[in-house]
Amino acid sequence: MSSSSLGNIYQQIEVNTSNNLKLVIMLYDGALRFLSEARAAIVNRDLRAKAVAFDRALAIIGELQSTLRLDEGGDIALSLNSLYTYMSESILEASAKMDVRPVDHVTKLLRTLNSAWTEIAQKAELPPPAAVQTSLPPMVAAQLGEHRPLEVFG
Repeated sequence: MSSSSLGNIYQQIEVNTSNNLKLVIMLYDGALRFLSEARAAIVNRDLRAKAVAFDRALAIIGELQSTLRLDEGGDIALSLNSLYTYMSESILEASAKMDVRPVDHVTKLLRTLNSAWTEIAQKAELPPPAAVQTSLPPMVAAQLGEHRPLEVFG
């Protein structure tokens, strides 16, 4: 079995066992990787590589956008929806004009979002303080423990 096949298997296992926050972070990481590849393709004037990389980045952003629950997520979901639309339009502009500036801007936005989601995931992994656990009714504490931000807005 080749190392790339093993890598694909490992990635599938990781995706299947990750919680929703980790999946969002993995999607942002993938989008950032593909935008980096697209940027390099623009610089090298490699139209085929540019098209493949942009298609993949757009697919990830489209997936992130399609999972938003606009009716339940409030202002955060609406803001993310607008931001994802802006990112997609910027990527299409970069592709059409062979311009790295929109790629750089979208990359900066994705890095900021990725950082925020990473921080949320790290905080979610910390056990809540004992005082908070004992002060909440068991039913409320159980519901909060099962809450995942993706179920609300993405």
